[in-house]
Amino acid sequence: MKKILLAICLMAMMCPVFSQELYVNTEPASNMATGSLGLRIENQGFFKPTYKNRSTFEAMYGVNRHLMVHGSLYVSDYYFNNQHFEGGSVYAKYRFLSIDTVQKHLRGAFFVKASSINNPLPNQEITLEGDNSGVQSGVVFTQLLHKLALSASASYLRAFDNRGGYALPQSQAKNAAAYTLSAGYLLLPKNYRDYQQVNVNLYVELLGKTNPGKGQSYLDAAPAVQFIFNSVCRLDLSYRTPLYNDMVRNSKNMYLLRLEYNFFNL
Repeated sequence: MKKILLAICLMAMMCPVFSQELYVNTEPASNMATGSLGLRIENQGFFKPTYKNRSTFEAMYGVNRHLMVHGSLYVSDYYFNNQHFEGGSVYAKYRFLSIDTVQKHLRGAFFVKASSINNPLPNQEITLEGDNSGVQSGVVFTQLLHKLALSASASYLRAFDNRGGYALPQSQAKNAAAYTLSAGYLLLPKNYRDYQQVNVNLYVELLGKTNPGKGQSYLDAAPAVQFIFNSVCRLDLSYRTPLYNDMVRNSKNMYLLRLEYNFFNL
């Protein structure tokens, strides 16, 4: 019991400094605490031409100070009239760089993701979150400057045929490049007293992707707000809209709602 209380208190002390790195649409270079487990329920969707939505169930675990892993399952009505199970994905991130000073740090990490999906393939965008079977690998860097956190990533995606006999059309791209730029700011609390204070973080994220040789690309802006309760529970709300778009995809003009709970010192 004492160890659990100590872990919560340590997380509480770190929360005002690091909570602005808990980006809503991207992953930072920082990892979860060793031995901690995070559980997420997420819903995202769009309203035009008709309302469609996808639910994601995700578990995250901090293996050690360098490595964390995720596992996700997807359910949606994007491609059929009823909700159906689409498949899943696994994700791993290895932190290779840590430079720390007082209320400042720089992190660098490699990441890789693989998915297996059972869906038709009408879209030009390659996305491993329920739409495409494939792999993704890349690098991410995150810089903390007191209440402001900045992060950037670049990655390569390779799409495969989907399960269920859904082959990737010859006309569609098999390769894609993705890039992100994110900023998070700790708005509240102004003065930290204890871990029971609600943290409020504001985010602006730029999400881009291109299909080389196809002339297909987009860049989205995704503002978000985040609430953290008792340093263990977080609520995320975001809406992404295109700054420019030349790609057939589901992710255009999409909302995101997520609830996450963390268990420490497992």
